[in-house]
Amino acid sequence: MTALSSRIFRLASLALLLVAALPQALAFSLDDVGARASSLASRPYKPPVVDMPTQLRELDYDAYRDIRFRPDKALWRAEKLPFELMFFHQGRAVPEPVRINVIEPAGERPVPFDPGLFDYGKNKLDPQTLSHLGFNGLRVHFAVNKPGYKDEVVVFQGASYFRALGKGQSYGLSARGLAVDTATAEGEEFPRFVEFWIEKPRPNAPSLTIFAMLDSRRITGAYRFVLTPGTETVMQVTARLYAREKIAKLGLAPLTSMFTFGENQPGRDDYRPEVHDSDGLSIQLGNGEWVWRPLVNPRRLLVTSFGTTNPRGFGLMQRDRSPASYEDPEALYERRPSAWIEPIGSWGAGRVELVQIPTPDETNDNIVAFWVPQASATPGKPFDFGYRIRWQSAGTTPAGVGWTVQTRRGRGFARRPDGDINYVVDFDGPALRALTPSDEIEPVIWVDANAEVRERNLFKNPVTGAWRMTVRFKRNDAARPVELRAYLKQQQTILTETWSYILPAEADKP
Repeated sequence: MTALSSRIFRLASLALLLVAALPQALAFSLDDVGARASSLASRPYKPPVVDMPTQLRELDYDAYRDIRFRPDKALWRAEKLPFELMFFHQGRAVPEPVRINVIEPAGERPVPFDPGLFDYGKNKLDPQTLSHLGFNGLRVHFAVNKPGYKDEVVVFQGASYFRALGKGQSYGLSARGLAVDTATAEGEEFPRFVEFWIEKPRPNAPSLTIFAMLDSRRITGAYRFVLTPGTETVMQVTARLYAREKIAKLGLAPLTSMFTFGENQPGRDDYRPEVHDSDGLSIQLGNGEWVWRPLVNPRRLLVTSFGTTNPRGFGLMQRDRSPASYEDPEALYERRPSAWIEPIGSWGAGRVELVQIPTPDETNDNIVAFWVPQASATPGKPFDFGYRIRWQSAGTTPAGVGWTVQTRRGRGFARRPDGDINYVVDFDGPALRALTPSDEIEPVIWVDANAEVRERNLFKNPVTGAWRMTVRFKRNDAARPVELRAYLKQQQTILTETWSYILPAEADKP
């Protein structure tokens, strides 16, 4: 072999080695984060170390909001990639720092905290005293509303909370990576995302992949989020959990929202007719049945659930999209997204649980919904699950049948026996609109043993075109709640989802 051919051979061999090594540098996966989460679970839990100057710790809400990330410092802006990253500064509300990394062709690279990335506004803070701090969250920007301007489409900040937006939407409800012992006597544990890895997107990439590691006293986890923004922003979530010890109630795919008052529960001394981020829980059970439960703001904690096997989906919905229903041009509740959870794979037996917590105003999230698997995470073994979250404006509704559009309670006029309770429920949808008042449709109404139905009616509303069901019943024992269910049918054909309502006990009623 000549010297030239030998050199060519060596260069070719080196090129092959580089090509062989390149996929390994790029092949960051859930297994990588899972291995770290597994290792973390094998060690005792260490609470996060929070080291903030007193001046920063004592900033109030408005002063902290005056600390803003400089948009011109956004990650990937200079490269004109479709996605950009910005970050949040540590502060009193979310004091725990999180580690943030990016995955590039060369491998994994940490994103260092730098006070120069932030504009501190009117705050008199010395950046030299802040250089040891970290980020407490991140946000992703993408042009979802109009070309040329990258909107904020998802935020990860605080515990395992995250929230996203589709086209034309305003922030409302949030999702979480995990819920642990929510609404139990032992008290809730809040796992937190402690580290993120974000894959650098290719030019014109429609999706962004984010990995996260979760940690808390009793459980760790590895997460992979694939974000695809659009008219309906979709997040595909793949998770692997590692329990340090047994957990009584594990809540998967949790959603957190707010309901203060609405058409079924009018507010007091408020000019707005309704105030809520979501107005109901929608579920498609494993057998295909659709269930709608309107939300309430109870006087005391109210926990209800729906048992099923392999649910087809559930979500907290904002079905009322009329600005006149809210009369709040600042809050714009009509633009708050609905969030629909779509399981991937077999989830087995379990229950969709709804937790409703009393709240005096809209500053508190008081609604939580999640899936509780019958077979939970076992210490020493990985627990895998996956799902999609669809952040929607219209919301997911049943196909081929009608759905509930409003629930109202009240006598309507005075000639009612004392103690009777009256509900007015409107059903709508293309399948119902095709029917005429002369069609033989009947309401199927069920109440539990604590009530008896006195009167029921059904007619097509000539003003709206929806079908209106009224039901009047008497509660036997005011100290106990009443459960009601109803749907419409034509002969043996079910025409609507099942309206499911809990009337709290008299002492607990809103």
